[in-house]
Amino acid sequence: MKPYYLLLLVLSPFFACSTISKSSLQQYSPEHELLRYTGRIDFTETEKPLLVGSASSVEFSFQGDSCRVYLQKMNPAAEHNYVSLELDGEYMGRVKLERNAMEPYTVQVPVVLGSPQPYSSAEAFHKLKVLKATEAQNGSIAFGGVQTLSLGELPPAPMRSIEFIGNSITCGMGVDWKEVPCDTGVWYDQHNAYWAYGPRVARALNTRYMLSSVSGIGMYRNWNSPSPVMPDVYENLYLNTEGEKKWNFENFSPDLVSICLGTNDFSDGDGIKERLAFDSAVFVSSYIEFVNTIYNKYPDTQVCLLTSPMVSGEKGAVFLNCLQAVQHHFNRQGQRSKPIAVYNFESIVPHGCGYHPDRKDHAQMAEVLIPFYMKVMGW
Repeated sequence: MKPYYLLLLVLSPFFACSTISKSSLQQYSPEHELLRYTGRIDFTETEKPLLVGSASSVEFSFQGDSCRVYLQKMNPAAEHNYVSLELDGEYMGRVKLERNAMEPYTVQVPVVLGSPQPYSSAEAFHKLKVLKATEAQNGSIAFGGVQTLSLGELPPAPMRSIEFIGNSITCGMGVDWKEVPCDTGVWYDQHNAYWAYGPRVARALNTRYMLSSVSGIGMYRNWNSPSPVMPDVYENLYLNTEGEKKWNFENFSPDLVSICLGTNDFSDGDGIKERLAFDSAVFVSSYIEFVNTIYNKYPDTQVCLLTSPMVSGEKGAVFLNCLQAVQHHFNRQGQRSKPIAVYNFESIVPHGCGYHPDRKDHAQMAEVLIPFYMKVMGW
């Protein structure tokens, strides 16, 4: 198998040659106890787990100035996929996967120019996270293990946790338009879940997180179709209608569930298909039913409802009223110790592809959500 060397620009445009001989490298299988997985992942084949959902990831600590990560895209041969890499807490870049074969990708730790000490040595340990940049409907990415000098212990996982439920905004669609210009390539070429508001918030608050998100999806209708909507797919691992693989809700029990759905319900569609006017009553009743599902899965969780930076004006006012109606429905009952909270986005104008938020817009979203979540949760 031919290895691919990733020139990852963080500290320097120059890279140290590896000081480790290939013969000294150890192969670690995906089942190794020192690997940490997060998000919607299919473990049906434990020796070849599949990263399914947006921002699903594998993380590990490796020794030395490089490691080899084994990855395989599982979508059709004519399509590609993407992962994003984070090394020692720093974003390293997005990597395009183009082959339907398990292949090694070598990650080289950079050096600091002008420093008397190298950034890495054969003795140093580094933390690498491999994160799925795309979403479930773009196909899975198989992880085949890692080859390195040795694996080390990761710091303890954060105690707090958040699940972000949403649509294309939560997926990070349209984020990386400077890397791949809008209206070029395929529709997901600008996806990068790493820079979406949810992972940004989680990194800032030091929480575990999971994204349950699908582009174009709504609460009672989608962007340009009546179904399947989020309540139809949420309980399935792949966020589709193929229910033979259910998501195991015991794998992740969030302290906070943040829901950002409604953008597509309010959408006018493509202007070609016939589309009825938005129905507030159906939207609210569907939302209430979905929140009941959340409470059935996580009885003690805190629920937060978000409007959308993509919905404004008169529609935005109706949207906020609908969420407040859902909030009032649950809070007036007085049966829960954690009242539902609502956040209304204001003054954020999307600049990404298809009027989606880009990196800077997601940074703005995270900036306003962080104090909101902290206040609601008492963090």
